[in-house]
Amino acid sequence: MSQLKIRRFRHLHEVLLLSLPTSILTGILLTVLLPALSLWGMKALIEPNAGQMAALVMTSCAFILGKLSISKNSQKYPGAYSAWLIFPTLLIIYALLYAFTFFLRFDASRALLLSSGVLSIGWLHVEHILTSKYKTVKLAVLKGGEADSLIGLPGLDARYIVDLDLEGRRFDGVVADFYCLDPGTERFLTQCALKHIAVYNAREVFESVTGRVQIDRMSENNIGALLPSRQYEIAKMVFDYTIVLTSSLIVLPICLLTAIAIRIESPGKAIYTQTRIGQGNRPFTIYKLRSMRFDRHATEKFAGEDDPRITRIGKIIRKLRIDELPQFYNVLRGEMSLIGPRPEQPSFVKEFDEIIPFYSYRHVVKPGITGWAQIRHGYAASTEDTKIKIQHDLYYIKNCSFQLDLYITFMTLKTMLTGFGAR
Repeated sequence: MSQLKIRRFRHLHEVLLLSLPTSILTGILLTVLLPALSLWGMKALIEPNAGQMAALVMTSCAFILGKLSISKNSQKYPGAYSAWLIFPTLLIIYALLYAFTFFLRFDASRALLLSSGVLSIGWLHVEHILTSKYKTVKLAVLKGGEADSLIGLPGLDARYIVDLDLEGRRFDGVVADFYCLDPGTERFLTQCALKHIAVYNAREVFESVTGRVQIDRMSENNIGALLPSRQYEIAKMVFDYTIVLTSSLIVLPICLLTAIAIRIESPGKAIYTQTRIGQGNRPFTIYKLRSMRFDRHATEKFAGEDDPRITRIGKIIRKLRIDELPQFYNVLRGEMSLIGPRPEQPSFVKEFDEIIPFYSYRHVVKPGITGWAQIRHGYAASTEDTKIKIQHDLYYIKNCSFQLDLYITFMTLKTMLTGFGAR
């Protein structure tokens, strides 16, 4: 799937103030040269020694790498350009850089590395706040078919045009439903391409902006795309096992203390088990720390935000996602992955499979502890919510990669800190 390009700047003042090269140069000035001047003085900045020169080069490269990584992700994934992506990206880059110089005793100014990292995080947040509204993609939309669904989408300036005429207005691209084209429209789109105006299929734009695949309009090509490579699945399994085993020294004590708190507050087992449907529509037993009053005979239903069954401890562990930690055991058993569509109960699967087209395609991959639908939509509380959740799940399956998994990991931290979608 082709991705939307960022806003194209044509006027001189736009290029000077909002382009990527200007952003990089401004960032190096503020996050590298300015702290170097403050730490060393003008003379050392003009004639730096070997350690100072190494620090200048390394911090400049770190800032450029961070800026390019954030810019790339902001174009590739819906909603990716946010403060919640800036911080972890730069934190990883500068932490690795600092560790490299520390453990290898590399001759470089660590004071500049530290101050530059802090300033970079602060500056890119400020830059995002100041420039984000000027970088919204502006698209000309031809009425008809799936193109109509783009009007009013957040994060996109989509406007209808009439009589196949741009009326001299500047657009970053033209969008149409390629299944609803007549000869006149095809000629118009050809002329747009010849004038270097990007032409997009409405379906691709919808996926790029919303992070969802429209399940009621899928084709054979869409279904064929829902098949992750075997190499990716094997590598992801190795990654899952590595993370689970290395984090066990932290996870196990947290689970133990939480289980004790659960037993103190309410009677019943601290670990709650339930049958869920996993990869290939196969049932398995999922493990969770109990967050509700124990009732073995309760009927299956969605958990609302103010569900009276949720205990005081349950509200806390749901918000922080601690109740999901026992599913690390499911990962070790090969039934789940750290990232993927959330597994549903058998009764829900049977119901949704009858009323939602292509529902079972979410079971092409292993279910996950967290996933794309969780960070984009939160928990589903109704059938309509579930339809949107499925659209997010199929987007993940269609675009799954380690880069997307890393982004989901970052955004899961946001979910844990803010409680978004916690029920």
